[in-house]
Amino acid sequence: MESIIYWLALHYLPGLGHRRSKKLLDFFGEPKGLFSASQKTMQELGLKAETIQAILSKKWIKEAEEELKKIKTMGIEIITYSDQRYPALLKQIADPPPFIYLKGEAQLLNTPSIAIVGARRASFYGSKTATNLATNLAELGITVVSGLARGIDAAAHQGALQAGGNTIAVLGCGLDIVYPLENKKLYAEIKKQGAIISEFPLGTPPLSQNFPVRNRLISGLSLGVVVVEAAFRSGSLITARLALEQGREVFAVPGSISSFYSRGTHALIKQGAKLVENVMDIVEELNLSVPKETSEHYNIKLDPFSERIISLLHTPKNLEEIALSLKESVVDVSSILTLLEVQGLVKQLPGKQYIRLDV
Repeated sequence: MESIIYWLALHYLPGLGHRRSKKLLDFFGEPKGLFSASQKTMQELGLKAETIQAILSKKWIKEAEEELKKIKTMGIEIITYSDQRYPALLKQIADPPPFIYLKGEAQLLNTPSIAIVGARRASFYGSKTATNLATNLAELGITVVSGLARGIDAAAHQGALQAGGNTIAVLGCGLDIVYPLENKKLYAEIKKQGAIISEFPLGTPPLSQNFPVRNRLISGLSLGVVVVEAAFRSGSLITARLALEQGREVFAVPGSISSFYSRGTHALIKQGAKLVENVMDIVEELNLSVPKETSEHYNIKLDPFSERIISLLHTPKNLEEIALSLKESVVDVSSILTLLEVQGLVKQLPGKQYIRLDV
Protein backbone atom coordinates (compact mmCIF):
# COMPACT_ATOMS: atom_id res chain seq x y z
CA MET A 1 0.00 0.00 0.00
CA GLU A 2 3.03 2.28 0.24
CA SER A 3 2.80 3.22 -3.44
CA ILE A 4 -0.86 4.30 -2.97
CA ILE A 5 0.39 7.07 -0.67
CA TYR A 6 2.10 8.71 -3.64
CA TRP A 7 -1.03 8.48 -5.78
CA LEU A 8 -3.16 10.02 -3.03
CA ALA A 9 -0.55 12.75 -2.54
CA LEU A 10 -1.30 14.08 -6.04
CA HIS A 11 -4.53 15.48 -4.59
CA TYR A 12 -2.60 17.72 -2.23
CA LEU A 13 -0.23 19.35 -4.69
CA PRO A 14 -1.21 22.89 -5.76
CA GLY A 15 -1.05 23.88 -9.43
CA LEU A 16 -1.31 20.29 -10.70
CA GLY A 17 -4.29 19.79 -13.01
CA HIS A 18 -5.41 16.61 -14.73
CA ARG A 19 -3.57 17.25 -17.98
CA ARG A 20 -0.33 18.05 -16.17
CA SER A 21 -0.76 14.94 -14.00
CA LYS A 22 -1.18 12.78 -17.10
CA LYS A 23 2.02 14.16 -18.66
CA LEU A 24 3.94 13.51 -15.43
CA LEU A 25 2.60 9.97 -15.19
CA ASP A 26 3.54 9.34 -18.82
CA PHE A 27 7.07 10.57 -17.97
CA PHE A 28 7.61 8.84 -14.61
CA GLY A 29 5.23 5.87 -14.95
CA GLU A 30 4.42 6.01 -11.23
CA PRO A 31 3.97 9.12 -9.06
CA LYS A 32 6.70 7.91 -6.69
CA GLY A 33 9.19 9.00 -9.35
CA LEU A 34 7.86 12.55 -9.19
CA PHE A 35 8.19 12.77 -5.42
CA SER A 36 11.78 11.49 -5.52
CA ALA A 37 12.87 13.65 -8.48
CA SER A 38 15.43 16.42 -8.11
CA GLN A 39 14.38 20.04 -8.02
CA LYS A 40 16.23 20.56 -11.31
CA THR A 41 14.22 17.77 -12.99
CA MET A 42 10.97 19.25 -11.71
CA GLN A 43 11.92 22.66 -13.08
CA GLU A 44 12.84 21.16 -16.44
CA LEU A 45 9.42 19.51 -16.53
CA GLY A 46 7.81 22.94 -16.19
CA LEU A 47 6.35 22.53 -12.71
CA LYS A 48 5.32 25.71 -10.92
CA ALA A 49 7.39 26.91 -7.98
CA GLU A 50 4.50 26.32 -5.57
CA THR A 51 4.15 22.71 -6.77
CA ILE A 52 7.87 22.05 -6.38
CA GLN A 53 7.87 23.58 -2.91
CA ALA A 54 4.90 21.45 -1.86
CA ILE A 55 6.68 18.28 -3.04
CA LEU A 56 9.94 19.15 -1.30
CA SER A 57 8.20 20.13 1.96
CA LYS A 58 6.69 16.64 2.27
CA LYS A 59 3.58 18.09 3.96
CA TRP A 60 1.53 15.90 1.67
CA ILE A 61 2.64 12.74 3.51
CA LYS A 62 0.44 13.25 6.57
CA GLU A 63 -2.62 14.21 4.50
CA ALA A 64 -2.21 11.22 2.20
CA GLU A 65 -1.74 8.85 5.16
CA GLU A 66 -4.95 10.13 6.77
CA GLU A 67 -6.80 9.57 3.50
CA LEU A 68 -5.43 6.05 3.27
CA LYS A 69 -6.69 5.22 6.78
CA LYS A 70 -10.20 6.31 5.82
CA ILE A 71 -10.06 4.26 2.63
CA LYS A 72 -9.07 1.10 4.50
CA THR A 73 -11.80 1.63 7.10
CA MET A 74 -14.53 2.10 4.47
CA GLY A 75 -13.50 -0.78 2.21
CA ILE A 76 -12.89 1.52 -0.75
CA GLU A 77 -10.59 0.53 -3.61
CA ILE A 78 -8.19 2.85 -5.42
CA ILE A 79 -7.91 2.18 -9.16
CA THR A 80 -4.78 3.94 -10.39
CA TYR A 81 -3.87 4.99 -13.92
CA SER A 82 -1.29 2.17 -14.06
CA ASP A 83 -3.76 -0.45 -12.78
CA GLN A 84 -4.96 -2.88 -15.46
CA ARG A 85 -8.50 -2.35 -14.16
CA TYR A 86 -8.43 1.37 -14.93
CA PRO A 87 -11.10 2.08 -17.59
CA ALA A 88 -9.51 1.83 -21.04
CA LEU A 89 -11.95 4.35 -22.52
CA LEU A 90 -11.15 6.85 -19.77
CA LYS A 91 -7.46 6.68 -20.65
CA GLN A 92 -8.33 8.00 -24.11
CA ILE A 93 -9.60 11.39 -22.91
CA ALA A 94 -7.30 14.41 -22.62
CA ASP A 95 -7.64 14.80 -18.86
CA PRO A 96 -8.22 11.46 -17.11
CA PRO A 97 -7.94 11.44 -13.31
CA PRO A 98 -4.72 9.84 -12.00
CA PHE A 99 -6.88 7.44 -10.00
CA ILE A 100 -10.47 6.84 -9.00
CA TYR A 101 -12.10 5.76 -5.75
CA LEU A 102 -14.33 2.71 -6.15
CA LYS A 103 -17.07 0.88 -4.28
CA GLY A 104 -18.49 -2.18 -5.98
CA GLU A 105 -17.42 -4.22 -8.98
CA ALA A 106 -14.18 -3.04 -10.63
CA GLN A 107 -14.68 -5.25 -13.71
CA LEU A 108 -17.64 -3.10 -14.79
CA LEU A 109 -15.25 -0.24 -15.57
CA ASN A 110 -14.19 -1.99 -18.78
CA THR A 111 -17.55 -3.24 -20.04
CA PRO A 112 -19.43 -1.74 -23.04
CA SER A 113 -21.24 1.23 -21.49
CA ILE A 114 -23.80 3.87 -22.43
CA ALA A 115 -24.46 6.99 -20.36
CA ILE A 116 -28.00 8.24 -19.76
CA VAL A 117 -28.34 11.76 -18.36
CA GLY A 118 -31.00 14.44 -18.15
CA ALA A 119 -33.08 16.82 -16.10
CA ARG A 120 -33.25 16.56 -12.32
CA ARG A 121 -36.87 17.77 -12.40
CA ALA A 122 -37.85 15.09 -14.87
CA SER A 123 -41.39 14.63 -16.09
CA PHE A 124 -43.21 11.33 -15.88
CA TYR A 125 -42.48 10.90 -19.60
CA GLY A 126 -38.77 11.58 -19.13
CA SER A 127 -38.36 9.28 -16.14
CA LYS A 128 -40.26 6.46 -17.82
CA THR A 129 -38.26 6.82 -21.02
CA ALA A 130 -34.95 6.78 -19.13
CA THR A 131 -36.03 3.70 -17.15
CA ASN A 132 -37.15 1.85 -20.30
CA LEU A 133 -33.96 2.64 -22.22
CA ALA A 134 -31.78 1.62 -19.27
CA THR A 135 -33.72 -1.62 -18.80
CA ASN A 136 -33.37 -2.51 -22.46
CA LEU A 137 -29.66 -1.68 -22.53
CA ALA A 138 -29.07 -3.75 -19.41
CA GLU A 139 -30.96 -6.69 -20.93
CA LEU A 140 -28.54 -6.50 -23.87
CA GLY A 141 -25.58 -6.72 -21.49
CA ILE A 142 -24.66 -3.05 -21.77
CA THR A 143 -23.66 -1.17 -18.61
CA VAL A 144 -25.62 2.00 -17.86
CA VAL A 145 -23.60 4.98 -16.61
CA SER A 146 -25.11 8.02 -14.89
CA GLY A 147 -24.54 10.48 -12.06
CA LEU A 148 -26.90 9.36 -9.25
CA ALA A 149 -28.71 12.72 -9.38
CA ARG A 150 -32.47 12.87 -8.85
CA GLY A 151 -34.67 12.66 -11.93
CA ILE A 152 -33.33 11.10 -15.12
CA ASP A 153 -30.09 9.81 -13.54
CA ALA A 154 -31.94 7.95 -10.79
CA ALA A 155 -34.45 6.53 -13.28
CA ALA A 156 -31.62 5.23 -15.48
CA HIS A 157 -29.86 3.49 -12.59
CA GLN A 158 -33.16 1.99 -11.43
CA GLY A 159 -33.98 0.72 -14.91
CA ALA A 160 -30.67 -1.13 -15.15
CA LEU A 161 -31.04 -2.61 -11.66
CA GLN A 162 -34.61 -3.75 -12.34
CA ALA A 163 -33.34 -5.71 -15.33
CA GLY A 164 -30.68 -7.37 -13.18
CA GLY A 165 -28.05 -5.55 -15.23
CA ASN A 166 -25.02 -3.44 -14.51
CA THR A 167 -24.81 0.26 -13.72
CA ILE A 168 -22.07 2.71 -12.72
CA ALA A 169 -22.75 5.85 -10.68
CA VAL A 170 -20.21 8.68 -11.00
CA LEU A 171 -20.30 11.09 -8.06
CA GLY A 172 -19.47 14.78 -7.82
CA CYS A 173 -18.43 14.38 -4.18
CA GLY A 174 -16.49 11.96 -1.99
CA LEU A 175 -17.62 8.33 -1.92
CA ASP A 176 -18.46 8.69 1.75
CA ILE A 177 -21.21 11.20 0.94
CA VAL A 178 -24.60 10.23 -0.49
CA TYR A 179 -25.99 13.05 -2.61
CA PRO A 180 -28.83 13.64 -2.91
CA LEU A 181 -29.75 11.98 0.38
CA GLU A 182 -33.06 10.76 -1.09
CA ASN A 183 -31.01 8.33 -3.22
CA LYS A 184 -29.49 6.60 -0.19
CA LYS A 185 -31.29 3.32 -0.92
CA LEU A 186 -30.34 3.51 -4.59
CA TYR A 187 -26.71 4.15 -3.60
CA ALA A 188 -26.75 0.97 -1.50
CA GLU A 189 -28.28 -1.08 -4.33
CA ILE A 190 -25.71 0.13 -6.86
CA LYS A 191 -22.88 -0.65 -4.44
CA LYS A 192 -24.11 -4.26 -4.29
CA GLN A 193 -24.98 -4.79 -7.94
CA GLY A 194 -22.86 -2.24 -9.78
CA ALA A 195 -20.10 0.26 -9.12
CA ILE A 196 -19.86 3.72 -7.58
CA ILE A 197 -16.84 5.86 -8.44
CA SER A 198 -15.45 9.33 -7.80
CA GLU A 199 -12.21 11.17 -8.36
CA PHE A 200 -12.80 13.44 -5.34
CA PRO A 201 -11.14 12.79 -1.95
CA LEU A 202 -13.28 11.46 0.88
CA GLY A 203 -15.21 14.19 2.63
CA THR A 204 -15.47 16.37 -0.51
CA PRO A 205 -18.94 17.99 -0.43
CA PRO A 206 -21.17 18.12 -3.55
CA LEU A 207 -20.14 21.62 -4.60
CA SER A 208 -21.62 22.99 -7.82
CA GLN A 209 -18.20 23.32 -9.47
CA ASN A 210 -17.58 19.59 -9.03
CA PHE A 211 -20.31 18.46 -11.39
CA PRO A 212 -18.93 19.71 -14.72
CA VAL A 213 -15.66 18.00 -13.69
CA ARG A 214 -17.60 14.83 -12.86
CA ASN A 215 -19.48 14.94 -16.16
CA ARG A 216 -16.35 14.35 -18.23
CA LEU A 217 -16.01 10.97 -16.48
CA ILE A 218 -19.61 10.02 -17.27
CA SER A 219 -19.01 10.61 -20.98
CA GLY A 220 -15.41 9.34 -20.84
CA LEU A 221 -16.48 5.93 -19.52
CA SER A 222 -19.10 5.51 -22.24
CA LEU A 223 -19.34 4.69 -25.93
CA GLY A 224 -22.14 7.24 -26.20
CA VAL A 225 -24.30 9.61 -24.17
CA VAL A 226 -28.10 9.64 -24.31
CA VAL A 227 -29.76 12.89 -23.16
CA VAL A 228 -33.35 12.46 -21.94
CA GLU A 229 -34.95 15.83 -21.18
CA ALA A 230 -32.71 18.86 -20.65
CA ALA A 231 -33.12 22.59 -20.39
CA PHE A 232 -31.36 24.67 -23.01
CA ARG A 233 -28.61 25.50 -20.50
CA SER A 234 -27.97 22.48 -18.34
CA GLY A 235 -25.37 20.09 -17.02
CA SER A 236 -26.67 17.43 -19.40
CA LEU A 237 -25.74 19.57 -22.39
CA ILE A 238 -22.29 20.07 -20.86
CA THR A 239 -21.97 16.29 -20.74
CA ALA A 240 -23.05 16.09 -24.39
CA ARG A 241 -20.44 18.70 -25.38
CA LEU A 242 -17.74 16.82 -23.46
CA ALA A 243 -18.80 13.60 -25.19
CA LEU A 244 -18.28 15.22 -28.59
CA GLU A 245 -14.87 16.53 -27.55
CA GLN A 246 -13.95 13.01 -26.44
CA GLY A 247 -15.09 11.48 -29.73
CA ARG A 248 -18.15 9.81 -28.26
CA GLU A 249 -21.57 9.53 -29.90
CA VAL A 250 -24.39 11.80 -28.70
CA PHE A 251 -28.04 10.72 -28.68
CA ALA A 252 -31.15 12.69 -27.75
CA VAL A 253 -34.74 11.71 -26.97
CA PRO A 254 -37.34 14.07 -28.45
CA GLY A 255 -40.22 15.38 -26.36
CA SER A 256 -43.19 17.67 -26.49
CA ILE A 257 -42.52 20.99 -28.24
CA SER A 258 -44.30 22.73 -25.38
CA SER A 259 -42.01 21.29 -22.70
CA PHE A 260 -39.21 23.42 -21.22
CA TYR A 261 -37.13 20.26 -20.88
CA SER A 262 -37.39 19.41 -24.58
CA ARG A 263 -35.45 22.51 -25.61
CA GLY A 264 -32.07 21.01 -24.84
CA THR A 265 -32.69 17.67 -26.50
CA HIS A 266 -34.27 19.26 -29.57
CA ALA A 267 -31.28 21.61 -29.87
CA LEU A 268 -28.97 18.59 -29.83
CA ILE A 269 -31.00 16.88 -32.57
CA LYS A 270 -30.82 20.03 -34.71
CA GLN A 271 -27.06 20.01 -34.23
CA GLY A 272 -26.77 16.43 -35.45
CA ALA A 273 -27.35 14.22 -32.40
CA LYS A 274 -28.95 10.88 -33.20
CA LEU A 275 -32.69 10.91 -32.44
CA VAL A 276 -33.61 8.02 -30.13
CA GLU A 277 -37.04 6.38 -30.20
CA ASN A 278 -35.95 3.01 -28.80
CA VAL A 279 -32.83 1.14 -27.75
CA MET A 280 -32.14 -0.15 -31.27
CA ASP A 281 -31.39 3.41 -32.44
CA ILE A 282 -28.43 3.34 -30.03
CA VAL A 283 -27.36 -0.21 -30.87
CA GLU A 284 -27.43 0.38 -34.63
CA GLU A 285 -25.59 3.72 -34.49
CA LEU A 286 -22.76 2.17 -32.48
CA ASN A 287 -22.76 -1.05 -34.56
CA LEU A 288 -23.19 -3.15 -31.45
CA SER A 289 -23.79 -6.78 -32.31
CA VAL A 290 -27.16 -8.23 -31.23
CA PRO A 291 -29.13 -11.17 -32.65
CA LYS A 292 -31.79 -10.37 -35.26
CA GLU A 293 -34.57 -11.68 -33.04
CA THR A 294 -33.36 -9.34 -30.28
CA SER A 295 -33.52 -6.38 -32.65
CA GLU A 296 -37.09 -7.21 -33.64
CA HIS A 297 -38.06 -7.67 -29.99
CA TYR A 298 -36.83 -4.28 -28.87
CA ASN A 299 -38.30 -2.44 -31.81
CA ILE A 300 -41.83 -3.44 -30.79
CA LYS A 301 -41.56 -3.97 -27.02
CA LEU A 302 -43.91 -1.86 -24.90
CA ASP A 303 -44.22 -1.54 -21.16
CA PRO A 304 -47.55 -2.62 -19.56
CA PHE A 305 -48.83 0.96 -19.15
CA SER A 306 -48.27 1.70 -22.85
CA GLU A 307 -49.91 -1.56 -23.85
CA ARG A 308 -53.01 -0.68 -21.80
CA ILE A 309 -53.28 2.64 -23.62
CA ILE A 310 -52.72 1.07 -27.04
CA SER A 311 -55.42 -1.52 -26.36
CA LEU A 312 -58.03 1.23 -26.00
CA LEU A 313 -57.24 3.02 -29.25
CA HIS A 314 -58.88 0.79 -31.84
CA THR A 315 -61.27 3.73 -32.21
CA PRO A 316 -60.42 7.41 -31.60
CA LYS A 317 -60.55 8.53 -27.98
CA ASN A 318 -59.69 11.79 -26.29
CA LEU A 319 -57.24 12.16 -23.43
CA GLU A 320 -59.87 12.37 -20.68
CA GLU A 321 -61.64 9.22 -21.94
CA ILE A 322 -58.39 7.26 -21.88
CA ALA A 323 -57.44 8.44 -18.40
CA LEU A 324 -60.92 7.66 -17.05
CA SER A 325 -60.92 4.17 -18.58
CA LEU A 326 -57.50 3.35 -17.13
CA LYS A 327 -58.13 5.13 -13.80
CA GLU A 328 -54.84 6.98 -14.27
CA SER A 329 -54.00 10.68 -14.12
CA VAL A 330 -54.37 12.81 -17.25
CA VAL A 331 -50.77 14.00 -16.85
CA ASP A 332 -49.34 10.46 -16.83
CA VAL A 333 -51.47 9.33 -19.76
CA SER A 334 -50.52 12.44 -21.75
CA SER A 335 -46.82 11.72 -21.18
CA ILE A 336 -47.10 8.16 -22.49
CA LEU A 337 -49.17 9.27 -25.48
CA THR A 338 -46.38 11.70 -26.37
CA LEU A 339 -43.87 8.84 -26.25
CA LEU A 340 -46.11 6.60 -28.37
CA GLU A 341 -46.48 9.39 -30.93
CA VAL A 342 -42.69 9.73 -31.16
CA GLN A 343 -42.44 5.96 -31.68
CA GLY A 344 -44.95 6.17 -34.51
CA LEU A 345 -47.49 3.95 -32.77
CA VAL A 346 -50.19 6.53 -32.06
CA LYS A 347 -51.49 9.51 -34.01
CA GLN A 348 -53.25 12.59 -32.65
CA LEU A 349 -56.37 13.51 -34.60
CA PRO A 350 -58.25 16.83 -34.73
CA GLY A 351 -60.06 17.53 -31.48
CA LYS A 352 -57.19 16.06 -29.43
CA GLN A 353 -58.29 12.52 -30.07
CA TYR A 354 -55.85 9.63 -30.41
CA ILE A 355 -55.84 6.41 -32.45
CA ARG A 356 -53.32 3.61 -32.88
CA LEU A 357 -51.68 3.58 -36.29
CA ASP A 358 -52.12 -0.10 -37.11
CA VAL A 359 -55.93 0.26 -37.19
